[in-house]
Formats: sequence, C-alpha cells, structure tokens
Amino acid sequence: MDRIPFGVGQLDTVLGGGAPAGSVVLVAGESGAGAREFVYTSAAMNALAREDGETFDLYYGDVADDAEIPPEVHYLSFTADEEYVERELRYTMADEVVDAAVEGIEFVDLSPEYFQLSSIPRDWYMGTTSSIHDLGTAGNRDGVLSALGEYLTAHATDNLVVIDSVTDLVGAAGGEIEWEDVAMLVRGLGKAVHSWGGLLLALVNTDTLTDRQLGQLVDGSGGTLQFSWESGGSKRARTMVVREFRGVLSQLESENIVRFETEIHDGGLDISDVRKIR
Repeated sequence: MDRIPFGVGQLDTVLGGGAPAGSVVLVAGESGAGAREFVYTSAAMNALAREDGETFDLYYGDVADDAEIPPEVHYLSFTADEEYVERELRYTMADEVVDAAVEGIEFVDLSPEYFQLSSIPRDWYMGTTSSIHDLGTAGNRDGVLSALGEYLTAHATDNLVVIDSVTDLVGAAGGEIEWEDVAMLVRGLGKAVHSWGGLLLALVNTDTLTDRQLGQLVDGSGGTLQFSWESGGSKRARTMVVREFRGVLSQLESENIVRFETEIHDGGLDISDVRKIR
C-alpha cells in the first residue's frame, strides 16, 4: 500500500493519490474553517468506497493507481457518540452518501473515559445508546489515554483512523492530562503509525492552542493540513495550507503549490481553487 486516499477528490489528485501509508496527519484549523468537515469527508468517502462503489464513483471518481482504499475506517471521539457524529455528517454531505457510509465506519465513543473524573453528571455522557467499545463499569474503566492506546493497537494497522479531537485532551480528565502528555501522544503516534501502516487523522482546534503548542504537534506529526478563514473584499473564504508533510510537501513546492481554497458540497469538502505561491 503506497498511498491512502484522503477521500477529498481534487486534493488526492494533486498529491498523487493521497497520503503516504504510515502517516499521522494533523487536520488543524480555526472553528468552522473546514478542518472538521475534512475529517468527516475523509471517513465517509473511504467507507463509501467499500459500501457503495456506484455512489462513490459519482461523488469521488477513480482512485489513483498508486492508492488503495483502507480495509476499515474507525472514528474515535472523546465527547460524542455515533448518533451525534452521524447527524453532523448529514450537515456536511448528501444523505445518500451518509446512509451508505455509516455502515462502513466503526464509531467509538470514549466519552465515559474522558468525563469520568470530571464533575459532569454520568447520565449526560453515558446516554442510552450502546457503544462499540466495551466500557465496563465506572469502577474499572481505564483512563482515556490508556483506552485510546489499547484501541489503536488493536485496530489501527493498515486502516484509516480519525481522532476527534486531540485538543479535547488538553486539560481533560479533571486535570489528569497535562499538555506534555498530549504532545508526547502525537509524537508517539507518529512512530507507531509508521510501523502500523494506514493513515491517522488527528483533528486539532487551533483556537485552543498557543503557537508554540501547535508547533510541537506539527513537529511530532508526519504532516499538517491547516485550515483558516481568509477575507478578500466582501467575501470570506476557507483556505487550506499544506505544512510539514514528509513525502508530499517537496512535490507541492516543486510546483509552487501549497495553499488551496476549499468548498463544501454534497460530496463533502473539496478543493475549489489552487493558489500558486511563487
């Protein structure tokens, strides 16, 4: 497996099929600037390719010769269950895409581990829907980082995994998790995923981080896609900049392309315009 599609059609075309297998990619951005829509699109399209090839061809097209759809898609959230994420997917993509795609996504709700040491009432995050992950009882649940690590060790090899979101861990678990733990997690994931293969997308909200903290996460990952709002005249546009992407960035720089305008349509997030930086 050489490349794994991001599931964002025009970007995959520019990158020669997608991300190099064995990559941890930060999907970082300001609130509403497109980072979350990007990971939704990536999870949905990779799942759709296996669940409904005809609909996938309609919304995505052909997969590059050097790319391969991952066998499984796993979506891990620290604060949301499957029902919530599915509802958010429907805000981003057409219902026919979501209807088929959710059948091929393994949703993992880590909110019981995430909230267990907080003062939040247990009924708020346990809910009535059952999770794929066996959460056990309040007395024997592992910490959120342990639960995350165990799940990834068991399921990440050769697969697409979305972590929603790394920045939720900052100050989580009643102060149990320090910033250094979060930075080390990303660095450790970079090493582990290199041997596991597959593609791991780590969602990051830049509004909650200092520039130094974001820089540490960028350094620990294989690549970073950074989303922001850009104003021009009376319009605001979502833009995506490719940063520090090993095995990819040199190719883009040779073509003087690093910045993209994006749009959201029935097939999710995609590139609408390429800015050439000279």
